[in-house]
Amino acid sequence: MRLYSHKDRPVHLGPYPLEHLRRTEEPISVSADLEVRQPSDSRIAPSTSALPAISEYLDLFRSLLRGPIASELAPISADPLERANNLKASAYFLDASLVGVCRITPEVGAGIPPNHTHALVYLVEFGREPWPGDPGEPWIAGSNAIRTDMRAAEIAAVLAGYVRWMGFDAMGHVHGATSVCLEALSIRAGLARAELGQLVAPFLHRGFRIGAVTCDYELAEDLPLASNGSLEPDDPSLQLGKVGTRPAWWSSEQDKRPLHLGRYPMERIARVNEPTTLVMRDRIQRVPKRGDFFYRAAAGDLGAKAKEEMSRFPMKHPYALGMAPLIRGMVPLQGTRRPIATEAKAEELSDSQWNADSIKALGYYLGADFVGICEAEPWMYYSHDAVDGQPIEAYHKYAVCMLIDQGYETMEGASGDDWISASQSMRAYMRGAEIAGIMAAHCRTLGYPARSHTNADSDVIHNPVILMSGLGEVSRIGDTLINPFIGPRSKSVVLTTDLPMAVDKPIDFNLQSFCESCRKCARECPCNAITFGPKILFNGYEIWKADVEKCAKYRITQQKGSACGRCMKTCPWNREDTAMAQEMIWRSIDYPELAQAIALEDDLQGNGARNPVKKWWFDLEVVDGIALHPRAGTNARDLSLGREEKLAKLQKLAIFPPELQPAGGTTLDQVIPVDRDAGQALYAKARADLTAVRGNAEGDALPSSLESDEAHTDDGALPACPKAT
Repeated sequence: MRLYSHKDRPVHLGPYPLEHLRRTEEPISVSADLEVRQPSDSRIAPSTSALPAISEYLDLFRSLLRGPIASELAPISADPLERANNLKASAYFLDASLVGVCRITPEVGAGIPPNHTHALVYLVEFGREPWPGDPGEPWIAGSNAIRTDMRAAEIAAVLAGYVRWMGFDAMGHVHGATSVCLEALSIRAGLARAELGQLVAPFLHRGFRIGAVTCDYELAEDLPLASNGSLEPDDPSLQLGKVGTRPAWWSSEQDKRPLHLGRYPMERIARVNEPTTLVMRDRIQRVPKRGDFFYRAAAGDLGAKAKEEMSRFPMKHPYALGMAPLIRGMVPLQGTRRPIATEAKAEELSDSQWNADSIKALGYYLGADFVGICEAEPWMYYSHDAVDGQPIEAYHKYAVCMLIDQGYETMEGASGDDWISASQSMRAYMRGAEIAGIMAAHCRTLGYPARSHTNADSDVIHNPVILMSGLGEVSRIGDTLINPFIGPRSKSVVLTTDLPMAVDKPIDFNLQSFCESCRKCARECPCNAITFGPKILFNGYEIWKADVEKCAKYRITQQKGSACGRCMKTCPWNREDTAMAQEMIWRSIDYPELAQAIALEDDLQGNGARNPVKKWWFDLEVVDGIALHPRAGTNARDLSLGREEKLAKLQKLAIFPPELQPAGGTTLDQVIPVDRDAGQALYAKARADLTAVRGNAEGDALPSSLESDEAHTDDGALPACPKAT
């Protein structure tokens, strides 16, 4: 963690103090025949390596480095510095490690379109590997260069697509798919130096790989690093991270933890045999995918406006559109529904704890922020497909759940429902699909059937898996679970498999008591869809149930932004990763009676308001393939203090349990209008049902959670999602 906040550090400067290194204005003579290479692996991958699965995704991303160009230019600034800062921040948001810009000259840019004048160049640091002999090492060793090339290709494909959607020509470049000298570009862009035949970069001690986007998009250029300057700042305050950067000990501190434990100390969170919210299994009815409110919108159940906007709402911004080909391209790689014939299983995979720790290590190595495991119980699966209406039977024994952080910095600059919102979702969904897809493919090579379940195509309902695998608790937000370290600002992805694994227990960090007192998310919800009242019993589950019709309609049809994540933005558990913020986490856990005071202090500090320093994106809306100024403007919300009593009196919520959803077998060509009057009547009854259940013996009840008609988990479903199964 960091000692100092980065609230005053613009996103385009990145996580390292690159701007404090010495530069030279003298021309650097580098050419395409430069005899220096990128860092690579020091070990050869064993036969058990996940390298083949990673390579499959690398090949996919390499195939998406070029594409069509919008027919008109976006109305953006002509200032080369503003453009460069926007594109740098776009790369850092995708987890590039260092980013710079240089001009292209013939000796380093042969073979690219002659109109390409500038290059955005970036380095991606190697992933952290397991210690020798630790779980995951046989799967990970020798794959770091390929793994990092894959991430560099992902970034290149997205950013090149983003620039093309703004009407400029652009193409991505990574090792094995370029005619430019990436090493020379990295030197010219001020990211690396050649020393004794080796390419070295500041701050990135594990090694790195290079990616680039060349374009006819004029950008402000960076100066090369001085040949005689230090690659580490000498100023002690910079080493401490006083300017909001990562401190010098960032990597070494992480290296002290076994990889399979992840970055965050989840082992310090209390584990319980039963989750902190009730589930009555004998009352649970499995529900069809067709009941999900995004499928309902696509079918026309929510009206003509929602049906029309469903085809575009998560992709109204050119940045999100840059991610769309990758997300759609990964769907065919997710795996089959049914177990398939596989090779003989390796004998060494009989140790369920080793397998669990190894799968977690692989998930963290590939970029997951949290990994947990539970049994894939039948009630976690949807009952029927939405496209053909066919029944879905539970088909794997275990579920691996991963959370992907949507990014604190970008969320700080946003209102939560402005033009970057859907891109935040898309980035997390894209990364999750990539990670889980590789892990599922690797399980299959080991002889076990496996399938990933993403926002684009999932047979399982994610929230029960998040809860039972110990990654979060049910919150007042309703259909969004909260993690103790990153709060609600995550998206989930699930992998199901028959690989035998030890499972995790649910967690208890006193969130139920906290959310009982705090109503900030309800106050800040733009459509008043989050309850101010108590929990209810919904399809056998105890939950603060949000009105998913209101929520889905707002996210799909609102015209001043793309989608919505305002509840995540304003939650007091959405915190920075400083030592002070971490201390507040433990205070919130250990003293739940202080919840009201903590929430009040959160308001007094202005947490949840927009931080203009972190606003890096252009406000654009794509209409008929052209990026324009948003036609209706942009949501510019900060905190709405003092509205609780008024909103609570106005609130009329509805729920849509299985009896109010389309029946199993209903397909997308059948319209089933939403019965809101019935849903409102059932809400009051659901409160009484929970009171009655709580008044009886609870011996037959197993706490858990579900979101059978949820909208929060899949808020970024692609327009093609209903047809992707």
